[in-house]
Amino acid sequence: MKAARTVLEYLKNSGVQYIFGIPAGSVNAFFDELNDMSELTPIVTKHEGAASYMAAAYAKYSNHLSVCIGCSGPGGTNLVTGAANAMREHLPVLFLTGAVPVNTNGLNASQELDAEPIFRPVTKYSVTVKESKDLLKEIVRATEIALSGVPGPVHIAIPIDIQHETISHVEIPAPPKRTAIVPEIDTIKNVAEELLARRSGYILVGQGVKNSVEQLLELAEILNWPIITTPQAKGYIPEDHPLLVGVFGFAGHEAASELIADGDGQVLLIVGSSLGETATNNYNLNLTKNRFSIQMDFDQTVFNRKYEIDLPVLGDINVSLLLLIEELRANGLAKTPFKVKENKEIYKEVTGEYNTKNVLLTIQKYLPASTRYAIDIGEFMSYVIHHMKVVDYDTFNINVHFGAMGSGIGSAIGSKLAEPERPVACITGDGCFFMHGMEILTAKEYNLPILFIVMNNARLGMVYHGHALQFKRTHPSFEQHPINISAMASAMDIPSFQVTELQDLHHDMLHHLMNLNGPAVLEVVLTDNNTPPMGDRVKFLSSFGK
Repeated sequence: MKAARTVLEYLKNSGVQYIFGIPAGSVNAFFDELNDMSELTPIVTKHEGAASYMAAAYAKYSNHLSVCIGCSGPGGTNLVTGAANAMREHLPVLFLTGAVPVNTNGLNASQELDAEPIFRPVTKYSVTVKESKDLLKEIVRATEIALSGVPGPVHIAIPIDIQHETISHVEIPAPPKRTAIVPEIDTIKNVAEELLARRSGYILVGQGVKNSVEQLLELAEILNWPIITTPQAKGYIPEDHPLLVGVFGFAGHEAASELIADGDGQVLLIVGSSLGETATNNYNLNLTKNRFSIQMDFDQTVFNRKYEIDLPVLGDINVSLLLLIEELRANGLAKTPFKVKENKEIYKEVTGEYNTKNVLLTIQKYLPASTRYAIDIGEFMSYVIHHMKVVDYDTFNINVHFGAMGSGIGSAIGSKLAEPERPVACITGDGCFFMHGMEILTAKEYNLPILFIVMNNARLGMVYHGHALQFKRTHPSFEQHPINISAMASAMDIPSFQVTELQDLHHDMLHHLMNLNGPAVLEVVLTDNNTPPMGDRVKFLSSFGK
Protein backbone atom coordinates (compact mmCIF):
# COMPACT_ATOMS: atom_id res chain seq x y z
CA MET A 1 0.00 0.00 0.00
CA LYS A 2 1.34 3.43 -0.92
CA ALA A 3 2.15 5.69 2.01
CA ALA A 4 -0.37 8.25 0.69
CA ARG A 5 -3.07 5.54 0.69
CA THR A 6 -2.44 4.74 4.36
CA VAL A 7 -3.18 8.38 5.18
CA LEU A 8 -6.40 8.36 3.18
CA GLU A 9 -7.53 5.06 4.73
CA TYR A 10 -6.97 6.51 8.20
CA LEU A 11 -8.89 9.69 7.34
CA LYS A 12 -11.73 7.63 5.85
CA ASN A 13 -11.95 5.53 9.03
CA SER A 14 -11.98 8.76 11.03
CA GLY A 15 -15.16 9.88 9.28
CA VAL A 16 -13.60 12.40 6.91
CA GLN A 17 -15.78 12.88 3.81
CA TYR A 18 -14.19 15.78 1.93
CA ILE A 19 -10.67 16.88 1.10
CA PHE A 20 -10.49 20.55 0.10
CA GLY A 21 -7.73 21.79 -2.17
CA ILE A 22 -6.10 21.77 -5.59
CA PRO A 23 -4.25 18.86 -7.25
CA ALA A 24 -0.63 19.35 -8.29
CA GLY A 25 2.50 17.32 -8.92
CA SER A 26 3.75 17.37 -5.35
CA VAL A 27 0.47 15.88 -4.03
CA ASN A 28 -0.40 13.72 -7.02
CA ALA A 29 -0.17 10.44 -5.10
CA PHE A 30 -3.09 11.52 -2.89
CA PHE A 31 -5.30 12.57 -5.77
CA ASP A 32 -4.49 9.41 -7.74
CA GLU A 33 -5.51 7.20 -4.81
CA LEU A 34 -8.81 9.07 -4.52
CA ASN A 35 -9.83 7.44 -7.82
CA ASP A 36 -10.31 4.21 -5.89
CA MET A 37 -11.92 5.69 -2.75
CA SER A 38 -15.50 6.77 -3.37
CA GLU A 39 -15.95 7.49 0.33
CA LEU A 40 -13.67 10.54 0.04
CA THR A 41 -14.69 13.41 -2.22
CA PRO A 42 -12.08 15.92 -3.34
CA ILE A 43 -13.49 19.46 -3.40
CA VAL A 44 -11.28 20.99 -6.08
CA THR A 45 -11.32 24.75 -5.66
CA LYS A 46 -10.07 27.66 -7.72
CA HIS A 47 -7.62 28.91 -5.08
CA GLU A 48 -5.99 27.21 -2.09
CA GLY A 49 -6.90 30.14 0.15
CA ALA A 50 -10.59 29.56 -0.54
CA ALA A 51 -10.11 25.84 0.10
CA SER A 52 -8.73 26.65 3.54
CA TYR A 53 -11.80 28.76 4.41
CA MET A 54 -14.08 25.96 3.20
CA ALA A 55 -12.23 23.43 5.35
CA ALA A 56 -12.44 25.70 8.40
CA ALA A 57 -16.18 26.26 8.00
CA TYR A 58 -16.74 22.56 7.44
CA ALA A 59 -14.92 21.78 10.70
CA LYS A 60 -16.97 24.43 12.49
CA TYR A 61 -20.38 23.21 11.37
CA SER A 62 -19.75 19.46 11.17
CA ASN A 63 -17.98 19.39 14.57
CA HIS A 64 -15.48 17.09 12.88
CA LEU A 65 -11.90 17.04 11.67
CA SER A 66 -11.53 18.71 8.28
CA VAL A 67 -8.76 18.19 5.72
CA CYS A 68 -7.16 20.66 3.30
CA ILE A 69 -4.38 19.96 0.79
CA GLY A 70 -2.04 22.06 -1.34
CA CYS A 71 1.15 21.65 -3.31
CA SER A 72 4.61 22.57 -2.10
CA GLY A 73 5.70 26.19 -2.37
CA PRO A 74 2.87 28.53 -3.44
CA GLY A 75 0.08 26.06 -2.69
CA GLY A 76 1.31 25.82 0.88
CA THR A 77 1.75 29.55 1.36
CA ASN A 78 -1.74 30.13 -0.04
CA LEU A 79 -3.07 27.94 2.78
CA VAL A 80 -1.36 29.86 5.59
CA THR A 81 -4.05 32.54 5.92
CA GLY A 82 -6.72 29.89 6.32
CA ALA A 83 -4.59 28.11 8.91
CA ALA A 84 -4.29 31.36 10.87
CA ASN A 85 -8.05 31.78 10.64
CA ALA A 86 -8.65 28.20 11.87
CA MET A 87 -6.20 28.77 14.73
CA ARG A 88 -8.07 31.90 15.78
CA GLU A 89 -11.38 30.04 15.73
CA HIS A 90 -10.09 26.83 17.39
CA LEU A 91 -11.04 24.65 14.41
CA PRO A 92 -9.49 21.20 13.87
CA VAL A 93 -8.18 21.30 10.30
CA LEU A 94 -5.46 18.99 9.01
CA PHE A 95 -3.36 20.87 6.43
CA LEU A 96 -1.37 18.61 4.11
CA THR A 97 1.24 20.13 1.82
CA GLY A 98 3.49 18.48 -0.71
CA ALA A 99 7.25 18.87 -0.58
CA VAL A 100 10.10 18.25 -2.98
CA PRO A 101 11.79 14.83 -2.95
CA VAL A 102 14.01 14.33 0.08
CA ASN A 103 17.21 14.06 -1.99
CA THR A 104 16.58 17.41 -3.74
CA ASN A 105 16.28 19.51 -0.57
CA GLY A 106 18.39 22.63 -0.87
CA LEU A 107 18.94 22.20 -4.62
CA ASN A 108 16.41 24.83 -5.71
CA ALA A 109 13.93 22.20 -6.87
CA SER A 110 10.67 23.32 -8.49
CA GLN A 111 8.37 24.89 -5.88
CA GLU A 112 10.82 24.07 -3.08
CA LEU A 113 9.91 25.66 0.26
CA ASP A 114 10.41 24.64 3.86
CA ALA A 115 6.78 25.02 4.91
CA GLU A 116 7.15 23.55 8.40
CA PRO A 117 8.43 26.73 10.14
CA ILE A 118 5.98 28.90 8.17
CA PHE A 119 2.98 26.98 9.49
CA ARG A 120 4.33 26.63 13.02
CA PRO A 121 3.07 30.01 14.38
CA VAL A 122 -0.45 29.45 12.99
CA THR A 123 -0.98 25.79 13.93
CA LYS A 124 -0.79 23.61 17.01
CA TYR A 125 1.70 21.31 15.30
CA SER A 126 3.79 21.47 12.11
CA VAL A 127 6.21 18.81 10.90
CA THR A 128 7.95 17.55 7.77
CA VAL A 129 7.96 13.78 7.31
CA LYS A 130 11.38 12.48 6.24
CA GLU A 131 10.70 8.73 6.06
CA SER A 132 7.66 6.84 4.78
CA LYS A 133 7.55 4.62 7.87
CA ASP A 134 6.80 7.74 9.95
CA LEU A 135 4.02 9.19 7.78
CA LEU A 136 0.97 7.46 9.23
CA LYS A 137 2.34 7.85 12.75
CA GLU A 138 2.68 11.61 12.22
CA ILE A 139 -0.81 11.87 10.72
CA VAL A 140 -2.25 10.10 13.78
CA ARG A 141 -0.28 12.32 16.13
CA ALA A 142 -1.35 15.48 14.30
CA THR A 143 -5.05 14.59 14.30
CA GLU A 144 -4.91 13.80 18.00
CA ILE A 145 -3.34 17.20 18.63
CA ALA A 146 -5.89 18.93 16.37
CA LEU A 147 -8.83 17.48 18.31
CA SER A 148 -7.46 17.45 21.86
CA GLY A 149 -7.73 20.13 24.50
CA VAL A 150 -8.32 23.39 22.68
CA PRO A 151 -8.92 22.21 19.08
CA GLY A 152 -6.97 23.81 16.28
CA PRO A 153 -5.23 23.30 12.94
CA VAL A 154 -2.16 21.14 12.33
CA HIS A 155 0.19 20.84 9.36
CA ILE A 156 2.22 18.05 7.79
CA ALA A 157 4.57 18.51 4.83
CA ILE A 158 5.07 15.31 2.82
CA PRO A 159 7.79 14.95 0.16
CA ILE A 160 6.67 13.55 -3.20
CA ASP A 161 8.82 10.43 -2.95
CA ILE A 162 7.56 9.64 0.56
CA GLN A 163 3.96 9.69 -0.68
CA HIS A 164 4.70 7.08 -3.39
CA GLU A 165 6.73 4.65 -1.29
CA THR A 166 5.16 1.30 -0.47
CA ILE A 167 4.37 0.43 3.13
CA SER A 168 3.89 -3.21 4.13
CA HIS A 169 2.00 -4.67 7.08
CA VAL A 170 -0.06 -1.54 7.63
CA GLU A 171 -2.41 -1.39 10.58
CA ILE A 172 -4.81 1.55 10.46
CA PRO A 173 -5.25 2.94 13.99
CA ALA A 174 -8.60 3.85 15.51
CA PRO A 175 -9.55 7.53 15.17
CA PRO A 176 -8.89 9.78 18.15
CA LYS A 177 -11.63 11.03 20.46
CA ARG A 178 -11.53 14.31 22.29
CA THR A 179 -11.71 14.22 26.07
CA ALA A 180 -13.80 16.97 27.59
CA ILE A 181 -12.09 19.55 29.80
CA VAL A 182 -13.97 19.38 33.10
CA PRO A 183 -13.70 22.36 35.45
CA GLU A 184 -12.69 21.95 39.07
CA ILE A 185 -15.85 21.48 41.14
CA ASP A 186 -14.48 23.81 43.83
CA THR A 187 -14.14 26.53 41.19
CA ILE A 188 -17.79 26.05 40.18
CA LYS A 189 -18.83 26.27 43.84
CA ASN A 190 -16.84 29.52 44.16
CA VAL A 191 -18.60 30.94 41.11
CA ALA A 192 -22.00 30.03 42.55
CA GLU A 193 -21.10 31.68 45.87
CA GLU A 194 -20.01 34.88 44.14
CA LEU A 195 -23.17 35.00 42.02
CA LEU A 196 -25.37 34.45 45.06
CA ALA A 197 -23.51 37.15 46.99
CA ARG A 198 -23.87 39.64 44.14
CA ARG A 199 -27.39 39.38 42.76
CA SER A 200 -26.96 41.74 39.78
CA GLY A 201 -24.79 41.38 36.73
CA TYR A 202 -24.47 40.93 32.99
CA ILE A 203 -23.57 37.97 30.79
CA LEU A 204 -21.20 38.66 27.90
CA VAL A 205 -21.48 35.85 25.35
CA GLY A 206 -18.74 35.02 22.84
CA GLN A 207 -18.66 32.53 19.99
CA GLY A 208 -17.41 29.82 22.36
CA VAL A 209 -21.05 29.38 23.40
CA LYS A 210 -21.78 27.79 19.99
CA ASN A 211 -22.73 24.32 21.29
CA SER A 212 -24.00 25.52 24.67
CA VAL A 213 -26.78 27.99 23.89
CA GLU A 214 -29.47 26.00 25.67
CA GLN A 215 -27.43 25.90 28.88
CA LEU A 216 -26.50 29.58 28.56
CA LEU A 217 -30.14 30.65 28.26
CA GLU A 218 -31.11 28.48 31.22
CA LEU A 219 -28.41 30.11 33.34
CA ALA A 220 -29.48 33.60 32.24
CA GLU A 221 -33.08 32.83 33.13
CA ILE A 222 -32.08 31.51 36.55
CA LEU A 223 -30.05 34.65 37.27
CA ASN A 224 -32.47 36.96 35.41
CA TRP A 225 -29.44 38.80 34.01
CA PRO A 226 -29.21 40.73 30.72
CA ILE A 227 -27.33 39.05 27.86
CA ILE A 228 -24.85 40.91 25.66
CA THR A 229 -23.17 39.22 22.71
CA THR A 230 -19.93 39.89 20.91
CA PRO A 231 -20.11 40.46 17.12
CA GLN A 232 -18.77 36.95 16.54
CA ALA A 233 -21.55 35.49 18.70
CA LYS A 234 -24.35 37.17 16.77
CA GLY A 235 -26.74 34.44 15.72
CA TYR A 236 -26.69 32.35 18.88
CA ILE A 237 -29.17 34.25 21.07
CA PRO A 238 -32.57 34.69 19.40
CA GLU A 239 -33.84 38.21 18.82
CA ASP A 240 -37.08 37.49 20.69
CA HIS A 241 -35.42 36.50 23.97
CA PRO A 242 -36.42 39.11 26.58
CA LEU A 243 -32.98 39.11 28.26
CA LEU A 244 -31.07 39.92 25.08
CA VAL A 245 -29.83 43.52 25.06
CA GLY A 246 -27.79 43.41 21.86
CA VAL A 247 -24.25 43.35 20.51
CA PHE A 248 -21.33 44.92 22.31
CA GLY A 249 -18.16 45.61 20.34
CA PHE A 250 -17.59 46.37 16.68
CA ALA A 251 -20.78 47.76 15.06
CA GLY A 252 -22.66 47.03 18.28
CA HIS A 253 -25.77 48.51 19.83
CA GLU A 254 -26.10 51.64 21.92
CA ALA A 255 -28.18 49.81 24.54
CA ALA A 256 -25.35 47.33 25.16
CA SER A 257 -22.75 50.10 25.37
CA GLU A 258 -24.90 52.11 27.77
CA LEU A 259 -25.43 49.08 30.00
CA ILE A 260 -21.69 48.49 30.23
CA ALA A 261 -20.85 52.19 30.71
CA ASP A 262 -23.61 53.21 33.10
CA GLY A 263 -25.31 50.07 34.40
CA ASP A 264 -25.08 49.04 38.04
CA GLY A 265 -24.42 45.33 37.44
CA GLN A 266 -21.99 44.02 40.03
CA VAL A 267 -20.73 41.05 38.03
CA LEU A 268 -19.57 40.49 34.48
CA LEU A 269 -19.88 36.82 33.56
CA ILE A 270 -17.90 36.22 30.35
CA VAL A 271 -18.81 33.02 28.53
CA GLY A 272 -16.69 31.86 25.60
CA SER A 273 -15.03 35.12 24.62
CA SER A 274 -11.30 35.81 24.55
CA LEU A 275 -12.09 39.55 25.00
CA GLY A 276 -10.30 40.64 21.86
CA GLU A 277 -10.44 44.07 20.25
CA THR A 278 -13.64 43.67 18.22
CA ALA A 279 -15.46 41.95 21.10
CA THR A 280 -14.70 44.64 23.67
CA ASN A 281 -15.24 47.86 21.75
CA ASN A 282 -11.49 48.40 21.39
CA TYR A 283 -10.60 47.14 24.89
CA ASN A 284 -13.17 49.29 26.67
CA LEU A 285 -12.13 49.42 30.33
CA ASN A 286 -15.73 49.89 31.47
CA LEU A 287 -16.36 46.19 30.95
CA THR A 288 -14.80 45.10 34.22
CA LYS A 289 -14.54 48.45 35.99
CA ASN A 290 -15.94 48.13 39.54
CA ARG A 291 -17.30 44.69 38.64
CA PHE A 292 -16.42 41.20 39.80
CA SER A 293 -15.31 39.39 36.66
CA ILE A 294 -15.81 35.69 35.95
CA GLN A 295 -14.56 34.19 32.69
CA MET A 296 -15.48 30.73 31.40
CA ASP A 297 -13.34 29.22 28.63
CA PHE A 298 -11.60 26.03 27.59
CA ASP A 299 -8.48 27.99 26.63
CA GLN A 300 -6.50 29.03 29.69
CA THR A 301 -4.42 31.50 27.67
CA VAL A 302 -7.39 33.89 27.39
CA PHE A 303 -7.45 34.62 31.12
CA ASN A 304 -5.90 37.90 32.28
CA ARG A 305 -4.72 38.99 28.83
CA LYS A 306 -6.01 42.54 28.76
CA TYR A 307 -8.50 42.41 31.63
CA GLU A 308 -7.76 41.22 35.14
CA ILE A 309 -10.15 38.33 35.80
CA ASP A 310 -11.23 37.72 39.39
CA LEU A 311 -12.36 34.15 38.85
CA PRO A 312 -11.32 32.18 35.76
CA VAL A 313 -13.13 28.92 35.03
CA LEU A 314 -11.18 26.50 32.85
CA GLY A 315 -13.35 23.90 31.17
CA ASP A 316 -15.58 23.11 28.22
CA ILE A 317 -18.34 25.72 28.19
CA ASN A 318 -21.27 23.30 28.17
CA VAL A 319 -19.83 21.29 31.07
CA SER A 320 -19.06 24.42 33.10
CA LEU A 321 -22.56 25.81 32.53
CA LEU A 322 -24.28 22.52 33.42
CA LEU A 323 -22.33 22.21 36.67
CA LEU A 324 -22.99 25.85 37.58
CA ILE A 325 -26.73 25.50 36.90
CA GLU A 326 -26.81 22.40 39.11
CA GLU A 327 -25.00 24.27 41.88
CA LEU A 328 -27.35 27.26 41.72
CA ARG A 329 -30.38 25.00 41.80
CA ALA A 330 -28.97 23.27 44.85
CA ASN A 331 -28.90 26.71 46.45
CA GLY A 332 -32.57 27.29 45.77
CA LEU A 333 -32.50 29.31 42.55
CA ALA A 334 -34.93 28.49 39.75
CA LYS A 335 -35.68 29.72 36.24
CA THR A 336 -37.71 32.88 35.86
CA PRO A 337 -40.70 32.31 33.56
CA PHE A 338 -40.31 34.52 30.49
CA LYS A 339 -42.57 35.36 27.62
CA VAL A 340 -40.76 35.82 24.32
CA LYS A 341 -40.96 39.14 22.54
CA GLU A 342 -43.44 39.51 19.72
CA ASN A 343 -41.65 38.83 16.44
CA LYS A 344 -44.27 40.02 14.01
CA GLU A 345 -42.80 43.52 13.71
CA ILE A 346 -39.19 42.41 13.60
CA TYR A 347 -38.55 44.14 10.26
CA LYS A 348 -40.44 47.35 11.01
CA GLU A 349 -37.18 49.32 10.57
CA VAL A 350 -37.36 48.92 6.80
CA THR A 351 -38.14 52.19 5.07
CA GLY A 352 -38.39 53.08 1.40
CA GLU A 353 -34.82 54.35 1.05
CA TYR A 354 -32.51 52.27 -1.14
CA ASN A 355 -29.64 51.78 1.28
CA THR A 356 -27.59 48.92 2.69
CA LYS A 357 -29.65 48.53 5.84
CA ASN A 358 -32.97 48.28 4.01
CA VAL A 359 -31.58 45.93 1.38
CA LEU A 360 -30.24 43.49 3.97
CA LEU A 361 -33.39 43.55 6.10
CA THR A 362 -35.59 43.06 3.03
CA ILE A 363 -33.53 40.12 1.84
CA GLN A 364 -33.69 38.52 5.28
CA LYS A 365 -37.44 39.09 5.44
CA TYR A 366 -37.95 36.95 2.33
CA LEU A 367 -35.36 34.22 2.91
CA PRO A 368 -36.12 31.18 5.12
CA ALA A 369 -35.75 31.88 8.84
CA SER A 370 -33.21 29.06 9.15
CA THR A 371 -30.87 30.57 6.54
CA ARG A 372 -27.26 30.73 7.67
CA TYR A 373 -25.50 33.87 6.49
CA ALA A 374 -21.77 33.61 5.77
CA ILE A 375 -20.63 37.21 6.19
CA ASP A 376 -17.58 38.49 4.39
CA ILE A 377 -15.45 41.51 5.31
CA GLY A 378 -16.59 44.97 4.23
CA GLU A 379 -18.77 47.90 5.21
CA PHE A 380 -21.87 45.68 4.78
CA MET A 381 -20.57 43.56 7.70
CA SER A 382 -21.18 46.41 10.13
CA TYR A 383 -24.77 46.72 8.86
CA VAL A 384 -25.26 42.98 9.29
CA ILE A 385 -24.02 43.06 12.88
CA HIS A 386 -26.00 46.15 13.78
CA HIS A 387 -29.28 45.64 11.92
CA MET A 388 -29.93 42.07 10.78
CA LYS A 389 -32.11 39.92 13.01
CA VAL A 390 -31.46 36.65 14.81
CA VAL A 391 -34.60 34.66 14.06
CA ASP A 392 -33.16 31.15 14.28
CA TYR A 393 -30.24 29.37 15.92
CA ASP A 394 -26.67 29.67 14.62
CA THR A 395 -27.61 31.85 11.68
CA PHE A 396 -24.51 34.05 11.26
CA ASN A 397 -20.90 33.17 10.51
CA ILE A 398 -19.06 36.44 11.07
CA ASN A 399 -15.27 36.42 10.85
CA VAL A 400 -14.61 39.96 12.02
CA HIS A 401 -11.89 38.91 14.48
CA PHE A 402 -9.44 37.65 11.81
CA GLY A 403 -11.02 39.66 9.04
CA ALA A 404 -9.85 37.95 5.84
CA MET A 405 -11.54 39.44 2.78
CA GLY A 406 -13.13 36.75 0.64
CA SER A 407 -13.32 34.23 3.49
CA GLY A 408 -17.12 34.38 3.55
CA ILE A 409 -17.35 32.91 0.05
CA GLY A 410 -15.42 29.77 0.97
CA SER A 411 -17.14 29.61 4.35
CA ALA A 412 -20.55 29.44 2.67
CA ILE A 413 -19.44 26.39 0.68
CA GLY A 414 -17.96 24.64 3.73
CA SER A 415 -21.13 25.36 5.71
CA LYS A 416 -23.37 23.96 2.98
CA LEU A 417 -21.33 20.76 2.72
CA ALA A 418 -21.44 20.32 6.50
CA GLU A 419 -25.22 20.84 6.72
CA PRO A 420 -26.70 20.21 3.26
CA GLU A 421 -30.32 20.69 4.37
CA ARG A 422 -29.72 24.16 5.79
CA PRO A 423 -30.25 27.15 3.47
CA VAL A 424 -27.04 29.18 3.06
CA ALA A 425 -26.54 32.70 1.80
CA CYS A 426 -23.21 34.49 1.52
CA ILE A 427 -23.15 38.26 1.93
CA THR A 428 -20.02 39.57 0.28
CA GLY A 429 -18.79 42.68 -1.48
CA ASP A 430 -17.25 43.43 -4.84
CA GLY A 431 -13.79 43.75 -3.26
CA CYS A 432 -14.10 40.32 -1.64
CA PHE A 433 -15.62 38.89 -4.81
CA PHE A 434 -12.61 39.95 -6.87
CA MET A 435 -10.43 37.98 -4.44
CA HIS A 436 -12.30 34.67 -4.22
CA GLY A 437 -15.44 35.11 -6.33
CA MET A 438 -14.48 32.35 -8.76
CA GLU A 439 -15.45 29.88 -6.05
CA ILE A 440 -19.05 30.33 -7.19
CA LEU A 441 -17.89 28.06 -10.00
CA THR A 442 -16.81 25.50 -7.39
CA ALA A 443 -20.32 25.70 -5.91
CA LYS A 444 -21.74 25.12 -9.39
CA GLU A 445 -19.51 22.11 -10.06
CA TYR A 446 -20.72 20.45 -6.86
CA ASN A 447 -24.39 21.48 -7.30
CA LEU A 448 -24.48 23.50 -4.08
CA PRO A 449 -27.57 25.75 -3.87
CA ILE A 450 -26.01 28.82 -2.22
CA LEU A 451 -27.18 32.39 -2.77
CA PHE A 452 -24.18 34.69 -3.18
CA ILE A 453 -25.31 38.26 -2.42
CA VAL A 454 -22.71 40.68 -3.78
CA MET A 455 -22.93 44.26 -2.49
CA ASN A 456 -21.38 46.07 -5.44
CA ASN A 457 -20.44 49.68 -4.68
CA ALA A 458 -17.38 49.85 -6.96
CA ARG A 459 -15.08 50.73 -4.09
CA LEU A 460 -13.41 49.31 -1.02
CA GLY A 461 -16.25 50.52 1.17
CA MET A 462 -14.87 49.94 4.66
CA VAL A 463 -11.56 51.52 3.70
CA TYR A 464 -13.33 54.41 1.97
CA HIS A 465 -15.55 55.24 4.94
CA GLY A 466 -12.77 54.61 7.45
CA HIS A 467 -10.45 57.11 5.75
CA ALA A 468 -13.28 59.62 5.28
CA LEU A 469 -14.03 59.49 9.00
CA GLN A 470 -10.46 59.34 10.25
CA PHE A 471 -8.59 61.57 7.79
CA LYS A 472 -11.45 63.57 6.22
CA ARG A 473 -10.28 62.49 2.76
CA THR A 474 -9.95 59.34 0.65
CA HIS A 475 -7.47 58.20 -1.97
CA PRO A 476 -8.86 57.92 -5.52
CA SER A 477 -7.55 54.34 -5.76
CA PHE A 478 -10.18 53.16 -3.25
CA GLU A 479 -12.80 53.52 -5.99
CA GLN A 480 -12.92 51.73 -9.32
CA HIS A 481 -14.85 51.50 -12.53
CA PRO A 482 -18.12 49.58 -11.90
CA ILE A 483 -18.07 45.95 -13.03
CA ASN A 484 -21.20 44.02 -13.99
CA ILE A 485 -20.89 41.02 -11.67
CA SER A 486 -24.19 39.55 -12.87
CA ALA A 487 -22.70 39.38 -16.35
CA MET A 488 -19.68 37.56 -14.93
CA ALA A 489 -22.03 35.01 -13.35
CA SER A 490 -23.92 34.63 -16.61
CA ALA A 491 -20.66 33.90 -18.41
CA MET A 492 -20.25 30.94 -16.03
CA ASP A 493 -23.85 29.87 -16.71
CA ILE A 494 -24.82 30.69 -13.13
CA PRO A 495 -28.27 32.26 -12.61
CA SER A 496 -28.12 35.86 -11.46
CA PHE A 497 -30.27 38.91 -10.79
CA GLN A 498 -29.17 42.53 -10.58
CA VAL A 499 -30.81 44.87 -8.06
CA THR A 500 -30.74 48.63 -8.65
CA GLU A 501 -33.64 49.71 -6.41
CA LEU A 502 -35.35 48.40 -3.30
CA GLN A 503 -38.46 47.39 -5.26
CA ASP A 504 -36.36 44.84 -7.18
CA LEU A 505 -36.23 42.68 -4.06
CA HIS A 506 -39.31 40.50 -3.74
CA HIS A 507 -40.27 37.07 -2.48
CA ASP A 508 -40.71 35.25 -5.79
CA MET A 509 -37.31 36.25 -7.15
CA LEU A 510 -35.45 35.38 -3.95
CA HIS A 511 -37.35 32.13 -3.54
CA HIS A 512 -36.37 31.14 -7.08
CA LEU A 513 -32.68 31.95 -6.57
CA MET A 514 -32.58 30.00 -3.29
CA ASN A 515 -34.16 26.87 -4.75
CA LEU A 516 -31.98 25.98 -7.71
CA ASN A 517 -29.82 22.91 -8.22
CA GLY A 518 -26.75 25.03 -7.72
CA PRO A 519 -25.60 28.54 -6.80
CA ALA A 520 -27.08 31.88 -7.80
CA VAL A 521 -25.77 35.44 -7.66
CA LEU A 522 -27.78 38.40 -6.42
CA GLU A 523 -25.88 41.54 -7.33
CA VAL A 524 -26.91 44.65 -5.39
CA VAL A 525 -25.64 47.72 -7.24
CA LEU A 526 -25.59 50.32 -4.51
CA THR A 527 -23.25 53.10 -3.44
CA ASP A 528 -24.36 53.92 0.08
CA ASN A 529 -22.90 57.18 1.37
CA ASN A 530 -24.50 56.85 4.78
CA THR A 531 -21.94 56.39 7.53
CA PRO A 532 -21.76 52.69 8.48
CA PRO A 533 -22.23 51.83 12.17
CA MET A 534 -18.50 51.40 12.81
CA GLY A 535 -17.64 54.68 14.52
CA ASP A 536 -15.88 53.19 17.55
CA ARG A 537 -13.48 51.32 15.30
CA VAL A 538 -12.59 54.61 13.62
CA LYS A 539 -12.12 56.31 17.00
CA PHE A 540 -9.70 53.53 17.96
CA LEU A 541 -7.65 53.90 14.76
CA SER A 542 -7.75 57.68 15.12
CA SER A 543 -6.01 57.39 18.49
CA PHE A 544 -2.79 56.53 16.61
CA GLY A 545 -0.63 59.01 14.76
CA LYS A 546 -1.68 62.02 16.80
